[in-house]
Amino acid sequence: MAGGGDLQLDLSIFNPKARSLIGLDISSSSVKMVELASDAKGGYRVERYAIEILPRDVVSDGNIVNLEAAAESVRRAWKRLATVTRQVAIALPASHVITKKIIVAAGQREEELEVLVESEANQYIPFALDEVNLDFQVVGPVPSSPDEIEVLIAASRKEKVEDRVAVAEAAGLKPVILDVESYAVLAAFELIEKNQLAGGGPSPIIALVDVGANVMNLTVLRNGQQLYVREQAFGGNQLTQDIARLFGMSFEEAEAEKRRNTLPENYEAELLRPFLESLALELSRALQFFFTSTQFNQINHIVLAGGCAVIAGADEVVASRTQINTIIANPFANMLLSERVRAKNLLTDASSLMIACGLALRRFDE
Repeated sequence: MAGGGDLQLDLSIFNPKARSLIGLDISSSSVKMVELASDAKGGYRVERYAIEILPRDVVSDGNIVNLEAAAESVRRAWKRLATVTRQVAIALPASHVITKKIIVAAGQREEELEVLVESEANQYIPFALDEVNLDFQVVGPVPSSPDEIEVLIAASRKEKVEDRVAVAEAAGLKPVILDVESYAVLAAFELIEKNQLAGGGPSPIIALVDVGANVMNLTVLRNGQQLYVREQAFGGNQLTQDIARLFGMSFEEAEAEKRRNTLPENYEAELLRPFLESLALELSRALQFFFTSTQFNQINHIVLAGGCAVIAGADEVVASRTQINTIIANPFANMLLSERVRAKNLLTDASSLMIACGLALRRFDE
């Protein structure tokens, strides 16, 4: 995890720098894979990526409902990737992970910390410890107290971990790192802040808005620190259902036509514009909740991510309603591309590859 630990799987976690690694994101609508390499100047190069649409209801609320279908989609994505790399970093939805920061005395050995973490975890995890995967990472010294350190504990039900591991293994892949989706997004967001928002004045407050198939996640950040997190039930499936209804298609056909942008002329006026207006309205409401429940009263930038961010005009509609500078997330903005990656396609897909990119970056962790 960026800022967190690997939830230890019952598998050996090798030094990720030593070998190639694929970031594998299994969302509710698709499987996404990204493989990065380092370039000569200490930056990154996009080696390859793939997106494979998942059949409907294979993944629901972050739970893998149909293991075989999920594994088949992962296998197809990996084949399209045309790589020899089988090691993957996978992630759990934040809703499946309990995290807590604790403060302990500095200078303790790893074994002593483990005992402390277990006793602390016993107090706040509502499950028996043998039912969870538990891990921790030292965040660093407590600013106000140099004799103490902050430790982040992460715990998840074993069955949630095992489901994702089983899907990867059934597809012939080898999971070596397990992260949390929200930490993977923040790792990718660091690149956006550096490359797309550089020079924006002192400590800008940034709203990172991830609009997926079913859920809109708002994370408000300043100096890399989360100030606020909110989740709202709103996503691209709404638009897909409207398309299916208006044009008499199956959900799968509607999703494919939406992605290909090959719908009849009346689609834009009757469905697309109203959907984008709804998206902007939902986002405005979420920001109002942020303003009323914190001491902050402004946002400097909105960064749109997720599958809905790629819809043409989404950034303009949001900027117009909120009156806030709005950009589309592209964690690959300053990366070199291998000859296998087409710049135009990657630009279209970049905002939906945040988690996969953040996971692929784990290869370069110290």
